[in-house]
Amino acid sequence: MSDAIFSIPHPVNESVLSYAPGSPERAELKKALADLKSVERDIPMYIGGQHVYTNDQRRIRPPHELKHTLGYYSAGMAEHVQIAIEAALKAKPAWEAMPWQERAAIFLKAADLLTGPYRARMNAATMLCQSKNPFQAEIDAVCELADFWRFNAWFMQEIYRQQPISVRNTWNRMDWRPLEGFVFALTPFNFTSIAGNLPTAPAIVGNVAVWKPAESQIYSASIIMEVLEAAGLPPGVINLVYVDGPTAGEVIFKHPQFAGLHFTGSTGVFQRLWKTIGENIATYRTYPRIVGETGGKDFVMVHHSADPKAVAVALTRGAFEYQGQKCSAASRAYIPQSLWPKVEEYLLDDLRSIKMGNPEDFTNFFNAVIDEKAFSKISNYIAEAKKSDKVRVIFGGNYDKSEGYFIEPTVLLTTDPHYVTMCEEIFGPVLTLYLYDDNQYAETLELVNNTSPYALTGAVFARDRAALVLADEKLRHAAGNYYINDKPTGAVVGQQPFGGARASGTNDKAGSVLNLYRWLSPRAIKENFVPPTDYRYPFMLEP
Repeated sequence: MSDAIFSIPHPVNESVLSYAPGSPERAELKKALADLKSVERDIPMYIGGQHVYTNDQRRIRPPHELKHTLGYYSAGMAEHVQIAIEAALKAKPAWEAMPWQERAAIFLKAADLLTGPYRARMNAATMLCQSKNPFQAEIDAVCELADFWRFNAWFMQEIYRQQPISVRNTWNRMDWRPLEGFVFALTPFNFTSIAGNLPTAPAIVGNVAVWKPAESQIYSASIIMEVLEAAGLPPGVINLVYVDGPTAGEVIFKHPQFAGLHFTGSTGVFQRLWKTIGENIATYRTYPRIVGETGGKDFVMVHHSADPKAVAVALTRGAFEYQGQKCSAASRAYIPQSLWPKVEEYLLDDLRSIKMGNPEDFTNFFNAVIDEKAFSKISNYIAEAKKSDKVRVIFGGNYDKSEGYFIEPTVLLTTDPHYVTMCEEIFGPVLTLYLYDDNQYAETLELVNNTSPYALTGAVFARDRAALVLADEKLRHAAGNYYINDKPTGAVVGQQPFGGARASGTNDKAGSVLNLYRWLSPRAIKENFVPPTDYRYPFMLEP
């Protein structure tokens, strides 16, 4: 073993490739899409380094092309969850004892594999199984996931460097231990990067994990495991299982070695999990860490001094990139009446130019929503809006699932700031606008702050600095990620650590050092070089 003190170079965010016509990456991606569509993949679970197949084979199809079959995954049962826990706990002693720089090397290599030989394959998988256009796949499945792995290695190093002061005759040290037990990673469909980060962030600091992805993300999740295996991740450190939530929870939340939950999903599910963990608290060897990023009802607040064109573009991108299926997506906007005519003109011009369809056609900005459940929920909101006297559809409003789950970008204009689509998370391509009197800016800020239980992301547009200062004061607790003259989406690892409070989660900031602290249990060590040999203190001496 080397005695050197190693140092990881400071990471740099992965560059986003353009996929412009004639570029080599465009040709590679087109080929990868054709290759993946030409075969039906048989996707196993990954447990203890073994590829586990079952007789329960379930079809995977693109949300935008329902007639096509991408492959089949092997659905698991409660016994597979139990085996995954046992595999994780078996792997834990050696993984925890592995020198930190060796753990870092695995994830640094994984990042280089992902951005190199696996780039096109990962992007193609995300485009096909999650219906993302090339840009949305690139910024998510490759760039952000690689950033997570590189920056988490750096953050780990920075944590380990933090040591207490010592005085003469003593040496104080801080031992940054992983948690005692295993971590359960429960991941969503909408970001491949989140799916990859939730099990690996705890793992890089010495934890082991059982990972359950959303069913609609299994296809790309399996490729994440391919990358990690190619990078040298030891068997059992991360175990990928395909079971339903109740089946996983019934086993995991009753296990005494359950040590942490890393979650992204709905607020309702997260609250139920928190309650279940609380009810079982006496079962556990230690108090589990609960880290969750949940829902959002993200706002765009506009002052009359704002640039109307910038506002329109922010609404188009913020509300409708990836079909509004981002927890950070702009969902409600407050626009001064004097600015609305120009904003409306620019916004509708942009929306009329948007093409919707299969992501394999690179000219399509807009694709399908993830599944039939989402399609039904979103289309019901639109149908109800069409019947209401408090709101009117000013763009879109159509939907069709004959070939795929397609819903048009839809803009609603309401006279009621508390109309349901101004308050409830929809998680789809529906943006609701409310026009306010220019003189009611301060009052509207209060409205923004108090309308929603969520506090994930939000944006304020103004050129008047005093207006920005007032918004910053009034909306301080309304968003964990707050944007000034920018759309409320697109947080970058290391630049805008991501997470919100209130009903939006525990705000433990993925993409920052703060998240890694949650997967560590520090031990303070004091070594006395010259221990005392007399119990008496000077004050005890006779004068």
